[in-house]
Amino acid sequence: MKRSSLVGLVVLSGCVAAACSASRTSAFGDNDDGSTSASSTTTTGGGFDGSGGSDFTTATGFDPNTTGTASSGNECVTDAGVDDDLDGFTDDQGDCNDCDINVSPGAVEVPTDPMDPMAQMSDEDCDMETDEVEPPCDAGLAIGDLDPMKGAAAIGLCKTAGMADKLHGVISAAYVRANGAPASPGPAVGLLDNFGPNVKPREGSAILGLSAGRARDATDPDNCGKLSCYGLGAGTPPPGFPQDVPSCSGSNTINDDVGLEVVVRAPTNATGYSFDFDFYSFEYPEWVCTSFNDQFIALVDPPPMGSINGNVSFDSKKNPVSVNIAFFDVCDGCALGTGEMEGTGFNNWDDAGATSWLVTQAPVKGGETIKVRFAIWDTGDSSWDSTVLVDNFKWIATPGTTVSVGTTPVPK
Repeated sequence: MKRSSLVGLVVLSGCVAAACSASRTSAFGDNDDGSTSASSTTTTGGGFDGSGGSDFTTATGFDPNTTGTASSGNECVTDAGVDDDLDGFTDDQGDCNDCDINVSPGAVEVPTDPMDPMAQMSDEDCDMETDEVEPPCDAGLAIGDLDPMKGAAAIGLCKTAGMADKLHGVISAAYVRANGAPASPGPAVGLLDNFGPNVKPREGSAILGLSAGRARDATDPDNCGKLSCYGLGAGTPPPGFPQDVPSCSGSNTINDDVGLEVVVRAPTNATGYSFDFDFYSFEYPEWVCTSFNDQFIALVDPPPMGSINGNVSFDSKKNPVSVNIAFFDVCDGCALGTGEMEGTGFNNWDDAGATSWLVTQAPVKGGETIKVRFAIWDTGDSSWDSTVLVDNFKWIATPGTTVSVGTTPVPK
């Protein structure tokens, strides 16, 4: 028992019909040693071992960051059996523009920027439509549905893919403990249509809730009804976690840890991705800068440049997502007041605080297969619970754009 108390998309100027357009230049086309690889394979295993190694490499057998232009004449138009732009697809395999690495059946559609007079509408994903918007896939989800693919849908990951194909989408999903071990989370997971009356989904109709207590608001069934609800018990943290905050001594034990892990292949034209999250904790304000700071992390494998032990969600001072993060702006006396805690249980069953919605972005190589583990836990004991909301996962597919790891507030 615990002590008693007093944290995008822009234009693709594609080419029309059989005309070539500019190819992408990526800041992430090289391997860590400065080389590039012409082919690769996929292996499976644990990952997140803190070594900087990876269980996943590009599964498509091509270097998605190679500039793809025809060597002479218009070979990229006439040779239907050769992948001239090196995006993993030939004309015979459905590539509707083998001159342009940003266009293939494995690409994601990018809306044309209406403010750019030079922009041309382009069919990036070769489905004979332009600028179509993928509809949400999370309508009508039950709050207690523990199908992990429904959890992926709740955060905006709708498309699925096979391990052996080259299309983008979710390959697998699972509910896990913080170290990746399988979990049966019960009400520590919730597919929420809102979190209190003032916090709505960022996309579609549902939000994924993960909690060291209960992923429910004050009106939902199976809500906690108090500041501490006990879940899955003692856990094993991933290497490098819990992450200490500078000048704040932390604990190395975690409890009631739970997460959603997705294995997903990026679109061939992707340069990065983003997702939104909102962290709530009863640890605020009593336990700021103590050993009891619950944490939320988003572990990525392969770990992108700029991540911390694979985690991509932290503030500009490298503070992990806890009550010590710079963005803790929802509380009594805070900049955003307490409205976003109304009806959630937080600030009802005890005083508490939250971050409001934050957005994390991170780089990815086109066609790369990555594993992302969203996880939360109680640090130091099993009391004074915390909850995170995750939603609005999006691919960033801007040719030539460099995406860096970073977390910022969602504009109000």
